[in-house]
Amino acid sequence: YDLGSALEDIKKKLEQVIQTEREGLRRLPEGRPRARHEQQLDRLPPDPAGRIKALQDYEFVDPEAERLFQELLTSLQQQMLQPFLHGMKQALEGMTPHDMQRLREMLRDLNRMLREKAEGGEPDFQSFKDKWGQNFPGVESFDQLMEQIGRQMAQMQSLLQSMSPEQRQQLEDMMRSLFLKDERLEAELRQLGMRLDDLVPLDELARQYRFRGDDELTMREAMELMEELSQMEQLEQQIRRAQGPKDLEKIDPAEVEKLLGPEAARDLERLREIARKLEEAGYLERQGDQLRLTARAIRKIGDKALQDIFAHLKRDRFGRHAVEHRGAGGDRTDDAKPYEFGDPFLLDLKETLMNAVERNGPGTPVRLSPGDFEVFRTELQTQAATVVMLDMSRSMLNNGLFLPAKKVALALHALLRSQFPRDTLHILGFSLYAREFTPEQLPGLSWSEWNIGTNMHHGFQLSRQLLGRHKGPNKQIIMVTDGEPTAHMEGGEAQFAYPPTRLTFQETLREAQRCTREGITINTFMLEQSRTLMAFVEQMARVNHGRAFFATPDRLGEYVLVDYVRNKRRAAS
Repeated sequence: YDLGSALEDIKKKLEQVIQTEREGLRRLPEGRPRARHEQQLDRLPPDPAGRIKALQDYEFVDPEAERLFQELLTSLQQQMLQPFLHGMKQALEGMTPHDMQRLREMLRDLNRMLREKAEGGEPDFQSFKDKWGQNFPGVESFDQLMEQIGRQMAQMQSLLQSMSPEQRQQLEDMMRSLFLKDERLEAELRQLGMRLDDLVPLDELARQYRFRGDDELTMREAMELMEELSQMEQLEQQIRRAQGPKDLEKIDPAEVEKLLGPEAARDLERLREIARKLEEAGYLERQGDQLRLTARAIRKIGDKALQDIFAHLKRDRFGRHAVEHRGAGGDRTDDAKPYEFGDPFLLDLKETLMNAVERNGPGTPVRLSPGDFEVFRTELQTQAATVVMLDMSRSMLNNGLFLPAKKVALALHALLRSQFPRDTLHILGFSLYAREFTPEQLPGLSWSEWNIGTNMHHGFQLSRQLLGRHKGPNKQIIMVTDGEPTAHMEGGEAQFAYPPTRLTFQETLREAQRCTREGITINTFMLEQSRTLMAFVEQMARVNHGRAFFATPDRLGEYVLVDYVRNKRRAAS
């Protein structure tokens, strides 16, 4: 759409009024009255505001021209008064002088409430509602009233902000010229505008829409477009804030269908059904008025790609990570070996009997000696202690990257519970500071007041403390981030700087070196491939000998593995 065409449409309608009046004048006989009117039309200002102001004082000769002008003036006035006419059945053209008097009275009462609020008092909203509630359906409090009026007035502000500076000035001037014949109404509106600026953040509610097109709009159509865009933004915010079935129930399916179409409304209904079906299937359980993921649901999220992180582990106490050695404590293999003291007694009866027959020859009874016994080999398996560090900085949350990061942690938790139960998993969230979370808190992790900065330094410090409790040599940190470090610790306090300082980089790398000395490997998932982040991770890999995974933000399961240990790139998914 061409928003500027709304102003051009007004200019065209004003020009039509003037041309219609000139044609009416030509039907008059030559003389002083005709000449006087023609001179007045010739002296009309070129801008819409000036023309509207002058034509309100002009005595029309042609009835059709007067009708066209009054129709245009009333339509524009109605757009200005729309926040206060909501709920009125009649338009301005159908309003009697008594109706206009009541409109002025309503604006005066509204201004009185705003003045009381500004002076620290508590407005008598109930009295206002009893008298004028039919104009504001659904409003049950003073704050709701301010929100509704502010939202509708912000639509005009959005239209202004979406125009060029020249168009914006012309439209503002025109709006100030609409109520010259009703000074009391104009005064109440001017006072209302000033008081609303103090109570309602119109600049925050208004939006600048940067779109271009060839389709022309009238002023009414432009305002309807602003209203539709505003409703779409409100619906988007409501959907984004939905955290559970109760939030979904608050979304109006009719509003979704009106703004997004019938398919979107059907999707909403299907989404509402998902919670019930997941609960019936045992993936959700109720805790009070909330739904929680069950252990079965978390296990379902597990992704086999994460098993690669546990490859090439060193020998350790019996766990469940297979390494390239045979030994005790794991699953049975198909290979057999002579029995040695300490081996699990997984007897290979066939080989044992054959050894006895070969030694003694055929015949019965078969006499066994200790050297005849053979047992099945087992895989040597290890334990691992792991810390998952999730970047919870504002960029991760604002750019929609935190959800795939949580999925990695959930998948890893499911993997350990189902396949590596002897392993230990710690989960840290880090931004300005690092903090430990339990696996049960994972699904509900979201924004908090400390989500500024990327303090890997504190995350590594806390990870070393947690991993220091474990005796085995297989210790690792899995870090998911979208940016280089921008904060470090000094004297127990976080120091934040953006762009990041050299000191932050140095302190973070020093902490990575301490991890290396304590046998802790740092593996990094990068959700962005900025040069600064990649350069820092390469430095850290040289210090720590860990690996890095360049991952796409939307599908963390599909990534390109860069193995810094083997200096070989390979694709994985």
